[in-house]
Amino acid sequence: MPDKTAQSEKTEQATQRNSSTDKMNVSLKDRTHWIFDMDGTLTLAIHDFEAIRQTLGLPSGQPILEAIAKRPASEAQALNQQLDALEHDIAREASIQPGAIDLLRTLQAQGKHIGILTRNGRDIADATLQAAGLAQFFSPEFIVSRDCCAAKPLPDGVHLLLERWQAEPEQAVMVGDFLYDLKAGHDAGVATVHMDVNGEFAWPELTTVGVTGLDELGTLLGS
Repeated sequence: MPDKTAQSEKTEQATQRNSSTDKMNVSLKDRTHWIFDMDGTLTLAIHDFEAIRQTLGLPSGQPILEAIAKRPASEAQALNQQLDALEHDIAREASIQPGAIDLLRTLQAQGKHIGILTRNGRDIADATLQAAGLAQFFSPEFIVSRDCCAAKPLPDGVHLLLERWQAEPEQAVMVGDFLYDLKAGHDAGVATVHMDVNGEFAWPELTTVGVTGLDELGTLLGS
């Protein structure tokens, strides 16, 4: 049985954190289409992006996909193959974010549509979801990767999911842990949920609701 006192406290904390802005006028409960980032949101953050850049010989601090895209075509192809191999190794180690199962079950029980938008390749996304025990929640056509369209922070993936759902931006939410997730959602016109386990919420201008974990998000939805 869930601890009702702890659950009530989490709900109150989340409400207080977000009530200082009129953004709370956006009711998450009314949103019918939910888009999730994968790494660091539905799964625990285990990527060492700086180590990946060093392995690939990319400049420190630059976004990996964009840095590779600047290289000559033959070099970029080789780097992308190397990146895929590195990400497959990481995918096999994926583990679930606390609260993910309960939240996804709640959304399904409420009749919501759920999808994934990731900067990973599709094979890597599938491997990550399998390793984390989350694959059963997502239909293949609603898993959008960098193989389908331009990667976040561009909003193309959000638009693609909305098109596949035949949904409007006002019906949707983008949930993520990083700037690129929030910018993609914001620029597509959907509500955004920033999940920041540190509670710092660095991008308030792109954030509709901030939560410190998926369990806290679940309390806002009545799980």
